[in-house]
Amino acid sequence: MVRYWRCGRFRISLDVPRLMGVINVTPDSFSDGGRFFDPAKALAHARMLVDDGADILDVGGESTRPGAAEVSEREELGRVLPVVDGLAGATVAVSIDTAKPAVMRAAIAAGASIVNDIHALRAPGALEVIAQSQVGVCVMHMQGTPRTMQREPRYDDVVGEVLDFLAERVDALLHAGITRDRIAIDPGIGFGKTLAHNLALLRALPRMHRLDCAVLVGLSRKSMLGALTGRATEERQAASLGGALWCVLHGADIIRVHDVRETRDALAVWQGLSGAPSGMPVPGTGSNPTQKKIDL
Repeated sequence: MVRYWRCGRFRISLDVPRLMGVINVTPDSFSDGGRFFDPAKALAHARMLVDDGADILDVGGESTRPGAAEVSEREELGRVLPVVDGLAGATVAVSIDTAKPAVMRAAIAAGASIVNDIHALRAPGALEVIAQSQVGVCVMHMQGTPRTMQREPRYDDVVGEVLDFLAERVDALLHAGITRDRIAIDPGIGFGKTLAHNLALLRALPRMHRLDCAVLVGLSRKSMLGALTGRATEERQAASLGGALWCVLHGADIIRVHDVRETRDALAVWQGLSGAPSGMPVPGTGSNPTQKKIDL
């Protein structure tokens, strides 16, 4: 049966893997060093990601790298709103990567169709913002905060504890009136986890579907790949592709990536060789192969 992630005016089919392209509107991102901090550069990057085959554009204005300092609400709004406004009317879904209810509300008003929250809607008022809208939402597990999360993270049973947390958050969303087809879950690779914790969670991806929600995974360029390969951040593309293939083969519905074109091509080859359902987006068309090239 074809599954969907319902996100405002979008109904994203999950019968094939979907790619969420990253747009960091920050000066201190671990992955791109602030290359897209300027809104014009961020929008140009968004056009490239869509041309490369992205189904979703994830716009973030606050770095969540280990040790990152918090950004004020005013500063975050100033970073992301020009980009979300510039993407209004896009033929792919726009996601806002934030934990602040005011930023969520403003981005939704500007046209965002998804809220991607590393704090899983635990900030006061966040749950209400989503319940009062029709956007899709992704809730993620994180132990600690970005500033503290990698200071000796510990679990008795990382898979069980992450699943229990996500189940509790899904229940909270359902109780608030947010339907299950609007919810995606993210195990939070690298967010308060050691390499061993990350590997255990990735091996357990099939268990995530017990919650009957879309499963999103972000592994692209992360430090665990550096630990496995010895490569610096800018040299982890091949490792990211290998990780993306593993995630898709083990149940991930949406992969959050920096290198959309390369990931799309790797998945297209896998689908062709395995006989898996076709339908990866054609570059320049967004998530629907019949659509014309996006005009942002």
